[in-house]
Amino acid sequence: MTKRFLLLLLTIPFLAQAQTRKYSNEFLQIGIGSRAFGMSGSVASSTNDVTSGYWNPAGLTRMRTNAQASLMHSSYFAGIAKYDYAGFATFVADNTAVVGVSVIRFGVDDIPDTSELISADGSINYDRVRSFSAADYAFMFSYARNHKGRQKDEDGLSYGANVKVIHRKVGEYGKSWGFGFDVGAQYKLKNFIFSAVGRDITTTFNAWSYNPDKFGSVYTTTGNDIPQNSTETTLPRIILGAAYYKAFGDKFGLTTETNLNLTTDGQRNVLLSADPISIDPTIGLEADFKKTVYLRSGIGNIQKISDFEGKQTYSIQPNIGLGIRIKNFSIDYALTNVGNQSDALYSNVFSLRLDFER
Repeated sequence: MTKRFLLLLLTIPFLAQAQTRKYSNEFLQIGIGSRAFGMSGSVASSTNDVTSGYWNPAGLTRMRTNAQASLMHSSYFAGIAKYDYAGFATFVADNTAVVGVSVIRFGVDDIPDTSELISADGSINYDRVRSFSAADYAFMFSYARNHKGRQKDEDGLSYGANVKVIHRKVGEYGKSWGFGFDVGAQYKLKNFIFSAVGRDITTTFNAWSYNPDKFGSVYTTTGNDIPQNSTETTLPRIILGAAYYKAFGDKFGLTTETNLNLTTDGQRNVLLSADPISIDPTIGLEADFKKTVYLRSGIGNIQKISDFEGKQTYSIQPNIGLGIRIKNFSIDYALTNVGNQSDALYSNVFSLRLDFER
């Protein structure tokens, strides 16, 4: 039952006709990297490694080594849905530019297909039951530049952009291909870093097609709507951020950051809700010891909730995280929704990063 419910969620855009959808390509809003999860996604300004290809491509210019690779795995809905990420980035052009690639997959596998369970004569044949996967893929190609080169501690402007290709597939029933752009910038001023990111800045298009051979008479007999080829668009999302770093002697440091996530697809149930623009703020903290051990926390997903008497309260999603860096190897862990303060279930997220020097 749970897998069928998840299949329904994944195929909602596929069943739609050409129109703008509020939650199109929503799997790309989950995020990547345990550091960011631990800080509730408040990393648009402070991101400075290979995962910047997702959060803010401008941050790629602040990588501490010539090249980096990263992997992440997490599970959702009690392990039914798998979410995976892999990324690589490297400096080019005399260390003044960075190119990178990121691959994201969110999918539910081994979904029973019972459309042919009942034969034409009414008999039940379990040998006709097959399984399939409903999965979303994103391929992001990043380019970032800083004319000062790889000097992450100097003041100045960095900027970058993503070209992303999106592929979504629901077994043999249907699939879509999409295309879009992201842009981002960071400006460092002493201990402050300010950022702006535009996701799907020109809107992202997904063209859906379906396989008519998979929609036989059983769907018509049972009153199901037969989907038609369609196109959906994802409207732009703007993220504004500010981060501040404070060192305490030679051993301790503290990074604080706040982000404002502006959506342009109509009113949402967030802290600052309006039509057509809603604002969802997040806050993150990261304490470090000798840039080796990191403790992180964050608050996000702030929503208004009304009870049966009409009284409004606020729910939040707190997160915590831990990171350890040993030479050129880093491992990060995040526990999302600590204390189960929101309707979302907590998740354990692990990610790895390798640094390479030429």
